[in-house]
Amino acid sequence: MGKRVSRSIMNMKVGMFFYLLTFLLAFFSRNIFLKCLGAEFMGLTGVLQNILSYLNVAELGIGTSITFFLYKPLQQDDKAKTTEIMSVLAWLYRCIGFFIGGVGVFVSLSFPFFFGGLTIQLPLVYFAFYSFLATSMAGYLINYRQLLVSANQQQYVVNGYFQTIGILQSLTQIVLAYFYQNLYLWVAVGLFYTVVGCIVFNRRISREYPWLKISVSQGRAKLKDYPEILRKTRQVFVQRLKDLLLYRSDDLLVAMFRGVVLSAFYFNYTMLINKLNVMVNILSDGMNAGIGNLLAEGNQQNTMKVFWELTAIRFLIVGLVVFGFLLFMQPFITCWLGAEWLLPDLVVYLLLTNVFIMLSRGVVEMYISASGLFHDVWAAWTELALNLGLTLCLAPLLGIPGILIGKIVSVFFIAMFWKPYFLFTQGFRLPVSVYWRGMLPYYSVFACFLIPCVMLKLWLIDPHVHTWQSLILCSVVLFLPLLVFYFLTLLLFTRGMKYFVARKPALYRRLHFFT
Repeated sequence: MGKRVSRSIMNMKVGMFFYLLTFLLAFFSRNIFLKCLGAEFMGLTGVLQNILSYLNVAELGIGTSITFFLYKPLQQDDKAKTTEIMSVLAWLYRCIGFFIGGVGVFVSLSFPFFFGGLTIQLPLVYFAFYSFLATSMAGYLINYRQLLVSANQQQYVVNGYFQTIGILQSLTQIVLAYFYQNLYLWVAVGLFYTVVGCIVFNRRISREYPWLKISVSQGRAKLKDYPEILRKTRQVFVQRLKDLLLYRSDDLLVAMFRGVVLSAFYFNYTMLINKLNVMVNILSDGMNAGIGNLLAEGNQQNTMKVFWELTAIRFLIVGLVVFGFLLFMQPFITCWLGAEWLLPDLVVYLLLTNVFIMLSRGVVEMYISASGLFHDVWAAWTELALNLGLTLCLAPLLGIPGILIGKIVSVFFIAMFWKPYFLFTQGFRLPVSVYWRGMLPYYSVFACFLIPCVMLKLWLIDPHVHTWQSLILCSVVLFLPLLVFYFLTLLLFTRGMKYFVARKPALYRRLHFFT
C-alpha cells in the first residue's frame, strides 16, 4: 500500500512540475509563433497533426491492453513473463509503425487537392507532414518500452525525460522563430529533438531494466499464446476510435467547414482547455497503475473509499477549470493575443459544457480501464453515429457551435448514465443507486456555484476586465476565495472529500471544526 501511494504521489509531483513549466511556456510560444510564423502556418500544423491522430488509430488500443496484462507479472516480479509480454508488444508495435508510415505516405498524395489553395508552398506542407509522421512512428518502433515504465507506476520517469525534451524543443523553436522566421527550420527542430529523446530515454530504460531482453521474433511466435490481448484490443480499438473522432477532430472539422485560418482562432481556445486537461491527465496517469494494483487486491471497501476520494478530487479540479475558464477565458484571450482573436461567448459556453462532461466522467473511466471492462462496444458505436450525424447536419449551418453541439449530445447520455451503470453493475457488483446517492451532492454543489459565476462574468468581469492588471486583481480578489469556499462546501457535504482530507489528520481536525 505504501509503495503504491508513494509512487502515485511521485508521478503527480513530477508531472505537475513539468506541467506548470510547459503551461507557461505554451502561452508565450503561441504568441511568438502566431506573430512570427503566421496564423496560416500554425493552422496548417494543427490540421496535419490531426490527420496523424487519425492514422494513430491503427494502434488499436494495443498499448492499453498490454498495460492491463503487465500489472500482475510486475506485482509478482515475474521478469520472464514481463519480457515475454513486452516482446509481443514490440512485434505488434513494429507492424503498426510501418503500417502508419505506409498509410501516411498514401494520404499525403491528396495534399495538392486539399492544400493547393494556401499561400504556403506544397514542399513545406510535405516536409512538415513527413517530420510529424516520423515522430509518430518513433513512438511505435523505438519508444514502446515506456509502457513498461508506466505500468510499473513510474510515469514520473517518462514525464521527466520527454517533458524536458519538449521544453528544450519549444525554447529552441521560440528563438529560431523570433530571429529567422524560417518555417523549415521550425519543423526540423521538432524532428531533431525527437531523435535525441529516443536515444536518451532508451538508454535510461536499459540501465533501469537490464534483464529486459526483448525479442521481436519471440514476440511474433508468442502472440498465439495471448488470445486475450487480441480480444481486448478489438474492444479497446472501438473506444479509441470513438475518442479520436470526438475529442481530436475539432481543428480538422473547423478547417473543413470554416477554413484553416479560423481553425487557428479556435485552436487558441482549445489549447487553453487542453493544457488544463493535461494537468488532469497527469493526475490520472499517476494513479492508473495504482488503481490497477488496488483492484487486483480485491478489497472492495478500500476500492470504494478510493473511488469517492478520487471523485472529490476530480470535482475540485472540475470547479477550478470550469469556473476559471467561464470567468476569465475571454479576458485572457484579449490580454494574450488581442480582442481580434475572440470567438463568440456561445463557443465558450459550449466548450465548457463539453469540458464538464469529459472531466466529471474521468474517475469512472479510470476504473473501467483498470478493470479491463472494454466490451461495451455498442456504446462507442452509438456515440460515433450520433456525433457524425449531428455534426454533418449542424456544422454547415452553425459552424463551430454546430460541431460542439454534436459532440455534447452524442457524449452526454453514454458518459453520464451508461458508463456508471456499466462499472457498478459489472465491475463493482453493486447497484447503480449507490453511485447516484454518492454523486448527487457533487452535482448539487457544482450547480450552486455555477450560477453566481455566470452572474459575475456578465455583470463584473466582461465589462471591466481588459488588462493584465485587472485580470490578476480579479483572480486574487474573486476567484481564489471562490475556490476556497467551493472546497469547504465539498468538504462539508461530500464523504469523498472527507476521506481525502482525513489522510492528514491535523488538517482534517482544523477544517472539520471550521466547517
